Amino acid sequence: MQLKIRLYGITKDIIGQTWISLDVPKTSKVQDLLYNLKTTYPGLTKLHSVLVAVNDEYAKPEFELNANDEIALIPPVSGG
Repeated sequence: MQLKIRLYGITKDIIGQTWISLDVPKTSKVQDLLYNLKTTYPGLTKLHSVLVAVNDEYAKPEFELNANDEIALIPPVSGG
């Protein structure tokens, strides 16, 4: 299935785009998506943590994805 993923912050900088499309098996979970992204874009492995939002809610690694899900990668945020 084809997933469309919105990128924010440093994830956008690492990949060089605001949106990407990724083809994954139909039974993919968030953890599978992250593994696939880190394999395809090795620069993402430098991040200590990346949260995944699915349909405007943070998703746990075992959450199953659907083709029509709205997915976003949320990088770690720092500030003072």
